Amino acid sequence: MRSHIVPLALVVTALAVTATACGPENSAPASAEGATATTAATASAAPSAPTPTPTAPAAKSAKPTASTSGSGDKSGYGQACGANDLTFSAKLENQAGGYILISAKAKPGITCVLSGEHPVIAFGSGGIEAATAEQAVGRPITLSGSAIAYAGINPKSTKDDQAVEFKDVIIGIGKADPNPVSIPVGAVRVDKPIVTNWHADAKDAVPGV
Repeated sequence: MRSHIVPLALVVTALAVTATACGPENSAPASAEGATATTAATASAAPSAPTPTPTAPAAKSAKPTASTSGSGDKSGYGQACGANDLTFSAKLENQAGGYILISAKAKPGITCVLSGEHPVIAFGSGGIEAATAEQAVGRPITLSGSAIAYAGINPKSTKDDQAVEFKDVIIGIGKADPNPVSIPVGAVRVDKPIVTNWHADAKDAVPGV
């Protein structure tokens, strides 16, 4: 009987050793699977980084547009008249020893401003130019529609008999006027002519002698 008990103990011991030897090998995969599951759970639990939202660029404020004036002169009164903007007429007057009254109106559809200075007046191709009859500059005159401006020409400011006869007068608005106008005035004797400024009233356009 004793000889049979010893082998059984050895068998039990051998089985125990075998189970112990197999235990670590069988537990290693379980540990790896557990680590993998833990890593996956951690990754799932970690909050994802927010996707940056593009910021719309700030709207640019509109720059104010500088207003521009349509004026043709620098006086601030409006578009300056040129001789080709106007219709002229001439009339011989007997007052003050005789003079030529020039009337100027804007052509249809035109509005312009005459400065308070005198028109440029010349007689003949030689250009006998009239001097100013006034010492000061008057007020600008806006011409439009039926508005009329007047200037008076004394064709002969001298007292002697020396003179040259002309039948036309050349009118310009300023010396730089590129389009002076020639109008008939009848037969006039010219010697050292003078001319008034433009006036809104014909009574103010009588030249002195």
